[in-house]
Amino acid sequence: MANICENLKIINENIKKAASVSGRKAEEILIMAVTKTVEPERINAAISAGIKYIGENRVQEFLAKREFLNLDGCEAHLIGHLQTNKVRQIVGKVDMIQSVDSLKVAEEIGKRSINNGIVTKVLMEINIGGEAEKFGFPVSSVMEDIYALSEIEGISVLGLMTVPPLSGDSIKNRKYFSNMYRLFVDIGDRNIDNVCMKILSMGMSGDYSDAVMEGANLVRIGSAIFGDRNY
Repeated sequence: MANICENLKIINENIKKAASVSGRKAEEILIMAVTKTVEPERINAAISAGIKYIGENRVQEFLAKREFLNLDGCEAHLIGHLQTNKVRQIVGKVDMIQSVDSLKVAEEIGKRSINNGIVTKVLMEINIGGEAEKFGFPVSSVMEDIYALSEIEGISVLGLMTVPPLSGDSIKNRKYFSNMYRLFVDIGDRNIDNVCMKILSMGMSGDYSDAVMEGANLVRIGSAIFGDRNY
């Protein structure tokens, strides 16, 4: 618990500095604790320390942990790739699905949501680096795809999410994040029905300061909070 509190203090200070560079207040930036492989006890410790958003990568892992988590006042999001055959298991169990990376997945989420009498909040995942091995909508068709997403009943598109190419170069990182922010603003300016650009989810433990400087308002942080992950 002491380590988690100290780590969060450092993260908050870094976000405060980065937000200042972009002319924003630290309070505008949401911190999501990425809880992949983290035990419920430590997740609950982070929630007690002030974390109000947690992100899980795997459907089965989250469902196994869910009953042991103190989620009052804390949102749980799915942030990892979602297979269509897992959609029915997760719809209604999380507050948001950030990793909507194809129309097929979005349509399945919409269908299952309608069956459950709910509307599922989602983010559109963008493959900003154009990497063949990564999931996400290609930049080249983002505008066409966002209109298609907007027409799917049962979902509400509330922003964008990305995992840029791994790089230790801050200049390269900021270019990818800047391109994402440009898309975020461009889509928002179009005032598309059923699309509201509220959340720009980008930046992880190694690059969250760069992401905040370029416009992120939600950062997904795992090892910088909990320590090195146990795979």
